[in-house]
Amino acid sequence: MKVLLASPRGFCAGVNMAIDSLELALKAFGPPLYVYHEIVHNKYVVTHFREKGVVFVDHLHEVPEGATLLFSAHGVSPEVRQAARDRKLMAIDATCPLVTKVHLEAIKYAKQGYTIFLIGHEGHDEVVGTMGEAPEAIVLVETPEDVATLEVADESKVAYLTQTTLSVDDATRIIRKLRERFPQIASPPKDDICYATQNRQEAVSLLCDEADLVLVLGSQNSSNSQRLAELARERGISAHLIDGASDIQPEWLEGVQTVLVTAGASAPEVVVEECLDLLRDHHGATVEVRTTREEHVAFPLPKELRAVVLE
Repeated sequence: MKVLLASPRGFCAGVNMAIDSLELALKAFGPPLYVYHEIVHNKYVVTHFREKGVVFVDHLHEVPEGATLLFSAHGVSPEVRQAARDRKLMAIDATCPLVTKVHLEAIKYAKQGYTIFLIGHEGHDEVVGTMGEAPEAIVLVETPEDVATLEVADESKVAYLTQTTLSVDDATRIIRKLRERFPQIASPPKDDICYATQNRQEAVSLLCDEADLVLVLGSQNSSNSQRLAELARERGISAHLIDGASDIQPEWLEGVQTVLVTAGASAPEVVVEECLDLLRDHHGATVEVRTTREEHVAFPLPKELRAVVLE
């Protein structure tokens, strides 16, 4: 068996920053330390931090007054920020800067009187946070079919934004429909879908035709990981989204000669290595790293933690 190991894969700059922030906050302030929602959408990472005394919450009333709270990489709404202030929480903002960029675009368009079409998945933490910036101005669009039913007061003042972890192909189809329906639609000067999401999708697109099977390391609630598996399936390749080596079913590997292994932007390298070890030990696999693009992006720590680093 041959394994094609996609590169880039795994943690993006935003996830690295969020995880580094949580590790540093634990060292500086100790447990219990609270995080609003999962720090990133990955079962392994969440379990790792729970074992260290991190408490993940979905409502701020679960956080004792005066406690330390970290906002996850997906971002939060102004309402949540205000609730944290009201409870006198020491808030550390680990929102990915690329998500913050979408929030700022939403605020700008809303102030200018635009109706904003947000392309994304209902209920996703990032979408909830972005819509909270201008709930009266934002309309969620999930599919190309949604575009036909959109109604706005002024069709000359519409704009679109996207969730950062979408399938590039899916977003492109929706954007095309929006442009057909609203020829004057405004859009941000730079694409909202993050560089890491695009790069990991590009790697799967370029490499999956060489494989009989694609294994994507990532959790079921990870939007960008789901997209990687979908991308392979759309090209007729069998693909599975797994949390780790223990999820691999022997029947998946019957008759398989080449496996493409990749990981979503919130999946740690340790789970990739465990899968490679299983494939080497039980199937005699050789591993060939295939690099489709180099990544050299890094984001600074939240301002609340920079002083801690200097101490």
